[in-house]
Amino acid sequence: MSSPTPARETTGPLAGIRILEVGTMLAGPYAAMLLADLGAEVTKIEPAGGEISRGVSDSYFASLNRNKSSICLDLNSPAGQQRLGELAANAHALLVNLKPSAIRRLGLTYDALSQYNDKIVCVAITGFGLDGGDDPAFDYVVQAGVGIAALTGDPDGPPTLPGYSSADNSTGMSAALGLLAKIVSGSGGQVDVSLRDVMFSQLNYHAAAYLNDGVEPQRRPYGAHSYYVPAQLFPTADGFLALFITHDGFWKSFAKEAGIDGFETMTQRVARREEVLAAVTSALATDTAASWEGRLRPLGVPAAAVRSLPEALEATPEVVVQAGDMRLVGSPIRVWGYQPDYRPPPTLEG
Repeated sequence: MSSPTPARETTGPLAGIRILEVGTMLAGPYAAMLLADLGAEVTKIEPAGGEISRGVSDSYFASLNRNKSSICLDLNSPAGQQRLGELAANAHALLVNLKPSAIRRLGLTYDALSQYNDKIVCVAITGFGLDGGDDPAFDYVVQAGVGIAALTGDPDGPPTLPGYSSADNSTGMSAALGLLAKIVSGSGGQVDVSLRDVMFSQLNYHAAAYLNDGVEPQRRPYGAHSYYVPAQLFPTADGFLALFITHDGFWKSFAKEAGIDGFETMTQRVARREEVLAAVTSALATDTAASWEGRLRPLGVPAAAVRSLPEALEATPEVVVQAGDMRLVGSPIRVWGYQPDYRPPPTLEG
């Protein structure tokens, strides 16, 4: 018997939580938007003329700033600082992403704002930490500096960056988690989240293998996994297929469907990697990527045809929401019984 559908909540799980955002471009605004989607009241503090990402495009700004209100303040002026203090007095948290010197100069730390509210949580997103200096720390620069670009791409080609801002987005999620954790603790204070630290954290098993076993990560063709075989992209008769065999049960089902004998255990497949990859490549060449996906999914084998973003969005209309005039990808956090009321990004208000 299926479980009953929970009653729809009229307010989000973060209803009543008031957050100030001094965000720019991506990491900070994305963190605050995730919280706003869950019902938090987010006020975006912008300079005269608006936050810089308003000048990128309307769709760019909307993708990171729906469900917020906005106020323009000159934080370099006494009047702006006074208004900031008034807002902080009634806020649960402030989230900022600027370089450390600007965060301190504009009074956007717990040390500065606790005089107005000793329960406020101040979250700083920076490149290298609040004490890490002001060196430029944009997404791609950080990915290059911590080893991600060196890990990505064909072994015989140049280092490669992903086609989206993975460092900014990941850091935004981490900052939102840190903000909520500190609010739950019941005490105010400073939370310090850096792009560098987040990306090192996401290199978890690669870093552990090097630090403990001296194993240096290496690039493999078609993005092959370090530990699992076969787990990578494969060419097919038409298109590419991602196949991710992580245990022997998956292999048994796949091998039967593909007509491959042997290599029953992961230990064998890792030891005979090149033989396995040759057999799998030969088998997959007999059909298209879309067909293989259709054949393997019912067997419980992790596989997907490589799609473009437009193709993926067309195939998954349920992820698209309407926020005013904008069609956007909705919140990835689905709370049963609650459906966000997606509102358009804020217009500029003084």
